[in-house]
Formats: sequence, C-alpha cells, structure tokens
Amino acid sequence: MTGVDRARIEAAVTELLLAIGEDPGRPGLVKTPRRVAESYDEFFGGLHRDPVEHLKDAVPLGSSDDGLPQTGDAVMVRGIEFRSICEHHLLPFVGVVHVAYQPGERVVGLGKLSDVVETLSARPQLQERLTEEIADALQEGLEARGVLVVMDAVHRCVVARGSRQTGSSTVTVASRGRLTDPVQRAELMTLIGSSTRG
Repeated sequence: MTGVDRARIEAAVTELLLAIGEDPGRPGLVKTPRRVAESYDEFFGGLHRDPVEHLKDAVPLGSSDDGLPQTGDAVMVRGIEFRSICEHHLLPFVGVVHVAYQPGERVVGLGKLSDVVETLSARPQLQERLTEEIADALQEGLEARGVLVVMDAVHRCVVARGSRQTGSSTVTVASRGRLTDPVQRAELMTLIGSSTRG
C-alpha cells in the first residue's frame, strides 16, 4: 500500500460528523470528508517511505592537496520547518528542527536533510520519538561520526485544549556518536541558540 485509503477516511469523517451531532449533508460540510481524506494523504504519506532512501546519494568527501581526506568538522542546517500530527489527539504540532552531523567518509546534499525530516514527520508521531528517528536515520544513512538533532515545537493539543498553554513550546534533543559527549556538541548548541535570537 502506497497511501491512505481515502474512501475509508471519508466514511469515517462522515460518521464522526454524525457522532458530534452535525449534518454531513449541509452545504459547509458536504466536501469535508473528501478534504480531510486529501489532507490525511499528505499528513501521513511518510508511513510508506524509508527516510534513509534520501541519503543514498551521499558522496565521498574530497581530498586535500596533501592527499589526506577532508573529513570536515560538522555540517549543520538550522531552522528546518516541519509539521507533524500528534498520535495522541490527531492534532498538529509544528516547529523547527536543527540538524547537524560530523561526516564520516560521505556527505549528502543539504536538501536531503530536510527530506528526511519531512518523511519522518508525515506519520502519526510523538515529538520525542520523531527527534530520535531523525537522528537514527542520519546515523544509519550517512555513517556519520556524530549526529545532533534539536527540535522546538508547539503542540496544538496543548494550545487548544486541556491546559491551553499558548506561549509554550517543547524542545527535544537527540545525539549519536561523538556528539553524545556534551563537550563535543557544545559549539553546535551555541550555533543553534544563536539562530533563535532576534
């Protein structure tokens, strides 16, 4: 299966509207089941894709003039915007991800890092797990010496219901390899922090 079952989603949304006491046949709601099915196809399209596939085109690092391989210290992309759907309430959480890795023998195009984030975000998720899955995919796909992922997100389930914390965000961190050492990742964390200042 390569996508969601739109017909089943449409039927389920119709039932949901009936269950809350609405009339799915009224003009404002007639197209709602189809619209929700289309949205869910986008929101959950990552379920059937392997994020590591985006990293298959990684290329060997070049060599310096003295013949030694150029290993590079770190590659970082800050502020990758994402949205995902919380699996607890099926409400969105949105924010930014900062991704850094210390190359082993290969590097990948910077846009591929965003592709990994997008694929893993397009699933029912928990922020904590999503952060870890991004780090795992980069570690596996690039065989990096170190990986650091920092995610800062606002959860609509926290904003719109329950405690209604409209001014809060949640930050999660995952690290692999050399970047599990706080000293090794300190400079990268400083660079990430500088991207959030006005």
